[in-house]
Amino acid sequence: MAVLTEREQHARMTETPIPRLVTSLALPTVAGMMVSSVYNITDTYFVSQLGTSASAAVGVVFSLQSLIQAVGFSIGMGAGSMISRKLGEKDGESACRYVSSAMVMALVFGGLLGLFGLLFLQPLMRLLGSTDTILPYSCAYARYILAGAPVMCASFVFNVSMKSEGRAALSALGITCGNLLNVALDPLLIFTFGLGTGGAALATVVSQCVSFCVLLYFFLKKQSTLRIARRYVSRRAADYLTIIRVGAPTLFRQGFASLSTALLNVAAAGFGDAAVAAMSIANRIYLFVRSILVGIGQGFQPVAGYNYGAGIPKRVRSAFWFTTALGTAVACLSAAGIALFAPQLLALFRRDDPEVIAMGTRALRMLCAVLPMLGYSTYVNQMLQCLGRSGSAAFLASCRQGIFYVPLILILPRLLAFLGVQLCQPVADAMTFLVSIPFHLWFFRSPEGLAASTHRRETP
Repeated sequence: MAVLTEREQHARMTETPIPRLVTSLALPTVAGMMVSSVYNITDTYFVSQLGTSASAAVGVVFSLQSLIQAVGFSIGMGAGSMISRKLGEKDGESACRYVSSAMVMALVFGGLLGLFGLLFLQPLMRLLGSTDTILPYSCAYARYILAGAPVMCASFVFNVSMKSEGRAALSALGITCGNLLNVALDPLLIFTFGLGTGGAALATVVSQCVSFCVLLYFFLKKQSTLRIARRYVSRRAADYLTIIRVGAPTLFRQGFASLSTALLNVAAAGFGDAAVAAMSIANRIYLFVRSILVGIGQGFQPVAGYNYGAGIPKRVRSAFWFTTALGTAVACLSAAGIALFAPQLLALFRRDDPEVIAMGTRALRMLCAVLPMLGYSTYVNQMLQCLGRSGSAAFLASCRQGIFYVPLILILPRLLAFLGVQLCQPVADAMTFLVSIPFHLWFFRSPEGLAASTHRRETP
């Protein structure tokens, strides 16, 4: 695979027509996200064959996995935003410093998270929504996930960093290798070796280690314009604080995703293991489409970062509208298909449990009603984050599964019983869409927003 020079990559990112550029970056990213989502769904499918309580355990541990992702992706997005802007400014040395420093941060923070979780495993699983019948399955699953947390966090950093420099195809290849291995290992470890839910988790950790090694190979073999080396690891606290500050929106978004999943499990547990399983399966299907929308947005982000750094706001604006149109079209088509075949999709996981199918079908159709709104609000948030508007991006990232969701999950189930549980995420998504509009308008129209990048434009 030919590697473009830094100058050639800069020309590609700032001169290629927007539809072709965004699409070329989004396609491999979406493919990687879809493979990851297929793995998540496959994982849920195989574990569901062990019973309703085992299926519910996947939903419980998902909040823990979201927390690990919050750490890895927030560090990765913090570094990635700086990487794309520094490369847009033709400052490759600083870009290498950010990716090398972010890798060290990910290993350290992932290690601390894994150690804490293993020390307090059972109380943590109960806090995340395990009942007495779910607890053995969730502990078996979480034990391996926590042990692999450092490598998982570092793999997320590599993944985002490659996307940020426009090497989405290499990023997708690294992630896909691991996820395909995961799908193959799931039935082998769960059933053949009799490891149950622990086997599914072990398959996940092994696949993440493989992805980490493949992505690291690309960096070390100079398939990327970025370099990872000890000499690039920063000794300045300001660089780490910048990564944390810029990555804060992702930390809020993913952190609240973990909190909201835990609160959802606790609320659903009051209606039985079938309710926890139904919401877990419905959310996995919904997240499959959301992952496609996020993947499209990750194709947009390096385009926005490069052109903002190069002082070409017109291309940032064009890229945003193209991405929003594409994502909304995908969301509308997906919502129609999923709503139509919702019972059949639920039956794939728990065919012998009509209660799970009924509960999950209604929840899934409610989510489909707001799915067309999700693209716009996602891309406003991603744009503000990658262009350094950390405060606004952090607020919007906190809305969907934090500021709006948390009060709803505490109030609606008390008023509407299980219907309240099912309504929480759709209502929160609709409210997030509405609140994103003024932030988008402000950034496009104010002198402090998109126009502030004009002074960076360089003369060819």
